[in-house]
Amino acid sequence: MFNATLFGTSLVTLFVIMDPPGTVPIFLALTSGRSKKDRRSLALQAASVSLGVIACFAAFGQQILKYLGINVEALEASGGLLLLLVALQLLTGNADEPSETTDVNVALVPLGTPLLAGPGAIVAVIVFVQQIHKFGDFLAVAAAIVAIHIVIWLTMRYSVYILRLIKDSGVTLVTRIAGLLLAAIAVQMVANAVHSYLIAWHAVH
Repeated sequence: MFNATLFGTSLVTLFVIMDPPGTVPIFLALTSGRSKKDRRSLALQAASVSLGVIACFAAFGQQILKYLGINVEALEASGGLLLLLVALQLLTGNADEPSETTDVNVALVPLGTPLLAGPGAIVAVIVFVQQIHKFGDFLAVAAAIVAIHIVIWLTMRYSVYILRLIKDSGVTLVTRIAGLLLAAIAVQMVANAVHSYLIAWHAVH
């Protein structure tokens, strides 16, 4: 039987963590100057990359982290530092010049990961996978992961219509605001990682 409760819990948790509506201003900022076709392509690429990363960690997450000797705190801190670099580019205007390389990088980093498939989403998926005891549970978690990425793709894909309303000057404003928000997210991720390390250190000593 399909586990509807696990599906609902997984979907809501991933929605809150990955925050599809919150990706709209960042997506518009990072794809500033791109054509409508390019934006649609980048939206699909970013959602696909995120789905691939999340699916990979759902299947092999615990083994990967254990094999590499990486803990969740290190993953969160590195993701935060990466996002901070992108945020600084948005704030200083260095991300406004499009290129083919930038197109590819935007879809892979930071949109696909760590913004969408970040430490929070990865840890949440690993936790939900641990709750799988039968085939119905597996279907529930898998369906939740696919569903949230469909929502993410649709959100970014149709964000191009927002561009028609705010125009280029609006995109510039959104870019600066997105940079500020992204910087705050990045700093919070690093702070959370440091806090977790301190708690672990105090527990040992």
